[in-house]
Amino acid sequence: MGGAWAWAVMAAMAASADVAAGAASGARVVSPLVKVRPGEAVQGRRDARLSVARGECEATQVVLPAHAARPKVAALSLTGPGAALKAAVWRQVFVDVKTPSNGEGKTGPWPDALVPVEAPIQAADAKLPTVLYVEVCAPEKQAPGTYKGELRVKTEGESPAPVPFTVEVQPFALPATPSLPTSFGVSLYSIARGHGVSPESPEARELLRAYGRALLEHRVSAHGMSMSPPPVRFDGGKPVVDWRAYDAEMGPFLDGSLLPSGARFTTAEVRDNKQASTDAEKAAYYRTFVDHFRKKGWPAQLFFYAKDEPKPEDVPLVHAQAKRVRTAGGIPVLVTSPLDDALRGATDILTPTLNCFYPRPGPQTCRNVVEARTLRGRLPKSAKVWWYQSCNSHGCNGGPPEDAAVDAAYSGWASYMVDHPAPLNRAMGVLAFSSGVDGELYFDTVFAYNTKKDVWTDVFEFGGNGDGTLFYPGTPARLGTPGHQPVISLRLKHLRDGLEDYEYLRLLTALGDGDFAQAAARRLARSGWDITRDAGEWEAVRQEVTARLRKRWADSEYAKRSGRQTPDSTP
Repeated sequence: MGGAWAWAVMAAMAASADVAAGAASGARVVSPLVKVRPGEAVQGRRDARLSVARGECEATQVVLPAHAARPKVAALSLTGPGAALKAAVWRQVFVDVKTPSNGEGKTGPWPDALVPVEAPIQAADAKLPTVLYVEVCAPEKQAPGTYKGELRVKTEGESPAPVPFTVEVQPFALPATPSLPTSFGVSLYSIARGHGVSPESPEARELLRAYGRALLEHRVSAHGMSMSPPPVRFDGGKPVVDWRAYDAEMGPFLDGSLLPSGARFTTAEVRDNKQASTDAEKAAYYRTFVDHFRKKGWPAQLFFYAKDEPKPEDVPLVHAQAKRVRTAGGIPVLVTSPLDDALRGATDILTPTLNCFYPRPGPQTCRNVVEARTLRGRLPKSAKVWWYQSCNSHGCNGGPPEDAAVDAAYSGWASYMVDHPAPLNRAMGVLAFSSGVDGELYFDTVFAYNTKKDVWTDVFEFGGNGDGTLFYPGTPARLGTPGHQPVISLRLKHLRDGLEDYEYLRLLTALGDGDFAQAAARRLARSGWDITRDAGEWEAVRQEVTARLRKRWADSEYAKRSGRQTPDSTP
């Protein structure tokens, strides 16, 4: 269920670590569900204790003393009953928020970018807390048991004492390919602009694969990518498609060959092609996607992304798109809209915003709020329900509205904003489980790259800090590295942890303890806008869910059956 539900911070044992004072007595281990900000006291301890399932990544934060300048971290290896576990370590970089996302946010520095520990320290960061993000991933075949090691940090000031790490690898395993389909946008052209390279260059193509890989490593599937549809020509009305470039780009993400775990994208969008001009040609071209995916044995869910957030005048276009796609057969049509009678018959994957599922007191921020179970009853049985976040959740104008009731309506929602609490960044997985939605869409992960601003200092878009941007451009000048690389955000880590939460609860349900799983989910998120902020409560639920899973796993056929690690996770 991700790092924030680690054993790391238990209130009865925690010691206060005042970040403003620099935690002068030494390094402190702090829950990842706490965003460490200058001047704010946090709870921490002297050692790290993590629990990780096979096939999962867990993390914690290590806050260094204020006088610990220019840290260097020795490789952290943990030894135990199986192969040594290796830890990845990053240093957190702060974003100076100038306009809060809403009344829930605040101005000032917020941690977000995760850079190599030895990356150059910018002048603006010199007086900010030095916080390390330490992550341990257990392969699916890792031997269960206890693993131990020490994190050793050297600094120009007084080096803190080594931080002991204990990692308990659990016997149960999470599926490499996520059970919950997702589709998050990423664009070659935005990446190229953010890194200052030509989109036609081999370097840009390598970067695109690196960004896609980073998403896959965090259990997220992508749409967009190069944006290039497979070329097609028509011979007597029959489409002849050249799949070579498409297969080179997408094949490794769809066949499981990119990562050692065998993880695959759960979804893939059908890319429209202007070379197919008539309705008949378009339908024939779409059909080649179905045939090609079947031939390749790619299990990803194909879909056609219709007109985004259609207005009333767009309704005829959506119906025309749906008719063409359905002529091809086998490709669901995704429409981003609340339930709307005008779109009836044109939608196979209805995708409203998150706030369209949860009524709340005061002004509603969706024009048609319908709870998930009710929504399903008003759709064809074959239809699926996805959701997505937008500025409808945090407010589209930025800053707290003057009307307190309006500000309240836009506060508390699950959110990917920089200046919102970590539990809100993480909550979508728990909410997906309790609501029963079929997937999650997100419009972009590199949107701010395509603007003229410096992404490292300003990710404010659509009224929110970080809306549509979950990465930072890791250029050689910024990181002091020979080449370019994507820099992952703290929010993407929280998002990944939420998707692992989903897997824990789903696995517990598959093992016969669904009532407890639902109750656990409700302790953390009663609705999309009523989410537990207390890291200790998340950790307590984590321990209870883990204990239940251990017992159920030991008694299950999944553990006993040769060659079968987990219940069926086919979306």
